[in-house]
Amino acid sequence: MSQKNEISLNIPADLKDKISKSIQALNADLRPILVSLTPEQRHLIPKMGDKTLAFVKKTAVYAVARPQFVPAYMNVDDMNVDIAACEALLPFLAEIETLHSALEDTIMLSGSEAYIAALMYYRSVKTAAENNIQDAKDIANDLGERFPGYPRKAKPVDPPTE
Repeated sequence: MSQKNEISLNIPADLKDKISKSIQALNADLRPILVSLTPEQRHLIPKMGDKTLAFVKKTAVYAVARPQFVPAYMNVDDMNVDIAACEALLPFLAEIETLHSALEDTIMLSGSEAYIAALMYYRSVKTAAENNIQDAKDIANDLGERFPGYPRKAKPVDPPTE
């Protein structure tokens, strides 16, 4: 039985270099305008989604049209700057999320196929070791130390009989 191979990527060095430089350029362009929140901050702040964006934009329209209801401690200009920032960045996020998802899927599939192949080899070498084939036991022991499965439980020792 042969292993099903759904993906086979050989990424040339020049393409890897080009992608890396593009990511560095994107980072250089975005870092000065982006912020990083702590996990606690992310948890505590109210979040705006698709539905709340419409609410926020409509509220901003009313705040400009009917300023008598704007609290003294609220800055409508700052609100509009924040709305514009969200509207400018959301399309980029959508594109990056799509790319991120495709990268994750490609890595997952490539990794899965490599892991399946490694398991096939490991099983083969373990069988060879059980049949005392030369060098197989050393390989099986070495790979067994690195196998990410559950640690083997020590076999219980039978108490001495009298």
